[in-house]
Amino acid sequence: MRTALDAIRRRPGRSLLTSLGIGLAAALVVVLLAVSAGIQASATQLATESGVDLLGTSANTSLTSLTFPPIAHAHDLASGIPRADGNVQTASPWLLEQMGFGNGSLWDAANTSANGTAIPSTWAITGSGTIGWIPSDNAGIEVPTVYSGTGFTVPGDPHYANGTYAGPWIGEIVLDQGLAGVLHVVPGDLVWIGVGTPSGPAGVESWYHSAVAFRVVGISGPFWLIPSALLAFLYLSELQALVGADTPSTDYASLLLIHLFDNGNPNVDRTAIESAYPAVSVFTLAAILGAVQDAVNLYRTFGDIIAVIAVVVAALFTTTVLLMSVDDRSGEIAIRRAIGLPRWAVGGSVVEEGLYLGGLGLAIGLPLAYGGALVLNFLLRGFVAGLPSGFSFISFDAGVIASAVLLVLGIGFVASVAPAARAVTLPIAEELRAP
Repeated sequence: MRTALDAIRRRPGRSLLTSLGIGLAAALVVVLLAVSAGIQASATQLATESGVDLLGTSANTSLTSLTFPPIAHAHDLASGIPRADGNVQTASPWLLEQMGFGNGSLWDAANTSANGTAIPSTWAITGSGTIGWIPSDNAGIEVPTVYSGTGFTVPGDPHYANGTYAGPWIGEIVLDQGLAGVLHVVPGDLVWIGVGTPSGPAGVESWYHSAVAFRVVGISGPFWLIPSALLAFLYLSELQALVGADTPSTDYASLLLIHLFDNGNPNVDRTAIESAYPAVSVFTLAAILGAVQDAVNLYRTFGDIIAVIAVVVAALFTTTVLLMSVDDRSGEIAIRRAIGLPRWAVGGSVVEEGLYLGGLGLAIGLPLAYGGALVLNFLLRGFVAGLPSGFSFISFDAGVIASAVLLVLGIGFVASVAPAARAVTLPIAEELRAP
């Protein structure tokens, strides 16, 4: 042990640089592991707390798909699925669309002069993700919290009116804080909603003529299920009317969020629902989390390639430094061998030196990894909107720390094999005769 420590102290600058190289490689790997563990842990927590036990899509739809084909007869499914499976408490149809939004100020500017010449250059119709749902029929499912305003005032989906779409038009909308801020509206204000967005000021007036006015009845927090800084919520039938799906033959949704009374064996309920409704594919929470893990693994693969390169470079650099250390001490090693020190003791001191360098690298790398991961988490949370306050992209669990320890010890051990072999095979007589 003393011999190995003496070798490190003899060249402090070189030893520190070597440990820094090991620490940087370890830090990179630890950050990748922490991000992977953090996303999976947060996704599992959010999914478990969401109340969504099963997710329904159109048949033969993949969870990794970026689009969801229409699920026909959405209102009938909302009432029919609980009848087909008595364990279903809620089957909530959600329609997801990208719509355009304008406020009263832009309306006034568009009508002040021809071709929108009075519209300020920074004003435009805002595109936003829009959810159509039945606000009162989401029992057991976590939905965005309304912080300001009354929220939807009429239960059910009145305009649907048992499939006639002849019921009263309520015209209420809830905006998340991001969209409300962009539109500069508060509860009680009007916003106009239309399909698409005009290409320039000249098209704003005609866009308003085809758009429909809604009264803002609430401002909500962000919604983690559909991460977006700009999100709006309407009655399902009224969003269907905006996109031309307000007929009994269409009546479509994008997703079905299903909450069970007893989620102990969701595969039984999945089978029962798919048997009753062959046009619907149903996914369990485990399948959803598996898709999340597959996505994480896909992106992590590229990071792993970089990490492997960093580890190999660190190991080669450490090997070179240890070989230099052996050469520097070749005379000392020969004397020790000459007075009877066994080969294993000589080689062991070199291995110890490599492990000490790895340990010092661990002491450098872990704080670097922790600090770097915190910065990365902050940047990612700012980049990905709509995440809840408890979501974290990183997790430093026991598995991550153990992986870091094994990694640096592995680098130290592997890097010391060749130098240890060189030390035990030095020609004693030649080294003793050397000047």
